[in-house]
Amino acid sequence: MSVSIDVATENVRTPLGRDTIATIARAALRGEGVRDALLSITLVDRPSIARLNARHLNHKGPTDVISFAFERATQSDPVIGDIYICPAVASENARARGEPVRDELARLVVHGVLHVLGYDHPEDDRRESSDMWRRQERLLRRLGRGAHT
Repeated sequence: MSVSIDVATENVRTPLGRDTIATIARAALRGEGVRDALLSITLVDRPSIARLNARHLNHKGPTDVISFAFERATQSDPVIGDIYICPAVASENARARGEPVRDELARLVVHGVLHVLGYDHPEDDRRESSDMWRRQERLLRRLGRGAHT
């Protein structure tokens, strides 16, 4: 069993290095008891995430994170997924919350991992009180990242 995480940046700048992003994703998987996984995490610009958002989710405009999970035939198969994060949107979110961009990016990595694992949340004002959000913030606290509720 093994965990393999590939992190790519598509001509975007980010205050978290690729190794740090992989470490955060690995810790989130470990925190959820996942020992066999293949994840691809790609940091993209606003136009790229907007295209993904429109094409796959039928939403207009850019978003902060989009995750895709491949269905596992059995529980013993590895978790496989792709996560796309837009650092520019993450930066806007961090400013709005008064938090460091590094913490917001860590949050999005964990958020993306949880989506790949099958967790979801409502899109309304109950989002931050959902089980997924509480789980995310608990994982961030364990990582020593700024968690909020």
